[in-house]
Amino acid sequence: MPKNLKRYHGQKHLHFLTWSCYRRKPLLGLAHARDRFLKILDEVRQRRRCRLVGYVTMPDHVHLLISEPERGTPSTVVQVLKQRFSRQMRGRKRKHSSAQLRLWSDHVPPHFWQRRFYDFKDAATI
Repeated sequence: MPKNLKRYHGQKHLHFLTWSCYRRKPLLGLAHARDRFLKILDEVRQRRRCRLVGYVTMPDHVHLLISEPERGTPSTVVQVLKQRFSRQMRGRKRKHSSAQLRLWSDHVPPHFWQRRFYDFKDAATI
């Protein structure tokens, strides 16, 4: 993490989180990818015990508005969500035929997500 970057949590504020797909590719443009992402988002939300106030999935990025989780920090929520989704999507391609695998490989770069995410803490408490 860069030296000057500060993440604030522990104040029960809402956090507006956003991050992008690798090189802003439209990797969430396919219905099965969005559906899988939303399923994992719900699982992570339940496990980390945070409230999901709102979300937007775009073909090349994601926005979340969440409460601070009871377990962990907003950073851990994003980390777990990105890792689980990426691993499941990469695991999917092994289940397809070689023709489908070539088609999927054209859409999936070596990484699914950009490394960073942005957290815009809201002054409103919940």
